[in-house]
Amino acid sequence: MKKYDILIVGSGLAGVSTALELSKNYKIAIVTKKKLEDSNSYLAQGGINVLKDESDRKAFIEDTMKAGHYKNNLQAVEKMVDMSKDAINFLVDLGVKFTMKNGDFDYAREGGHSVARCLHIDDEIGKGILDVLYKRLRERTNIDIFEDTPIVDLIVKEGKCYGVKSCDKIFISTNVILATGGLGGIFDRSTNFSHICGDGYAMAIKNAVKLKDISYIQFHPTSLYEKGTERQFLISESVRGEGALLLNHKDERFTDEMKPRDIVSKAILREMEKENVDFEYLSMKSLGEDKITMRFPMIFNELKNRGVDARYENVPIVPCQHYTMGGIECDMNGRTNIEGLFAVGEAGNVGIHGSNRLACNSLLECVVFGRLLANYLNVNKLEDREIDFQIDKEKIDGEKYSKIIFERIREDERAKANSN
Repeated sequence: MKKYDILIVGSGLAGVSTALELSKNYKIAIVTKKKLEDSNSYLAQGGINVLKDESDRKAFIEDTMKAGHYKNNLQAVEKMVDMSKDAINFLVDLGVKFTMKNGDFDYAREGGHSVARCLHIDDEIGKGILDVLYKRLRERTNIDIFEDTPIVDLIVKEGKCYGVKSCDKIFISTNVILATGGLGGIFDRSTNFSHICGDGYAMAIKNAVKLKDISYIQFHPTSLYEKGTERQFLISESVRGEGALLLNHKDERFTDEMKPRDIVSKAILREMEKENVDFEYLSMKSLGEDKITMRFPMIFNELKNRGVDARYENVPIVPCQHYTMGGIECDMNGRTNIEGLFAVGEAGNVGIHGSNRLACNSLLECVVFGRLLANYLNVNKLEDREIDFQIDKEKIDGEKYSKIIFERIREDERAKANSN
């Protein structure tokens, strides 16, 4: 058995932000299924939102609420917006360098935003942030990192959490944080890593941890249309923010590219049905060669490697699964209905996104609520509890996890349909 003050399951931005804000006096473990970098946060392309100044506060909140169809938790949205500058300062202090323009941040705009408020690092915001944060993480002598260690279950008894189990290890902690990300891996087509398949949700369901709105699942409008790929390549919404157009097979525009994601995705699917085709097109040609290659170097090179030159060709695109708005029900300090169990990031549901996420709010949520959770635990860490019961050896395989999650998704869909 390995014993820790704080145990974090997951190595995306939410878990790492939490770890770096926690007291250096705590003995902390980060346990992750693959390598640190194998998180969906690392794949993020577009940006991270920030409140530019007080004149933008009302619009930022409204953009978030409108995109979420007003099913968001307003207090949580306000908290995120109001703490966004501190979140960016936290990242900058750790050494993150955002793309600059004329001595100031280079703000980008994405769908659903009334103004440009997204900070970016070219078109690899996740890698740009996490390469720095992983370095800081490895510098901390109080943090142990366990890679290639899938967690198969929580250790819960009588409403209290005592730790987690992997296939060959038991981690004991009275303060367990699930930062396990979403569930894209259970879908045939997703922009997510295939191993991120809702483990945290399945373990929560098995142990009577409350979930909320798990059927709120977002499809990104523009993934590259390919057959036989394990993970769909995402083409950032910021490409449309810079002026790229959605076209059908007749080279005609058919929707407003800057509407929120769910609206644009539905418009693409309707056009595909109308034309009886498997994909539509994204044209970046109007951006010009310099902007395509310099503003979006990773996307340009990746498309070129896959046989599409975005300077001269339309890019075949199709909507696919991207993000989970619902998740483990928690308050703004990450607390769940199980004592000693916390959730943060995409694994949790504090109510930020409603039924549809506004672009670039996910990374901001990770940092804001990861730090809130850490500061809560810096004051309120639960003390050790004695284990007076036998820890069973039961294991759940991925296929069973998928069935558990899909069943709960259908239940949530039925409940929402009946309530309407």
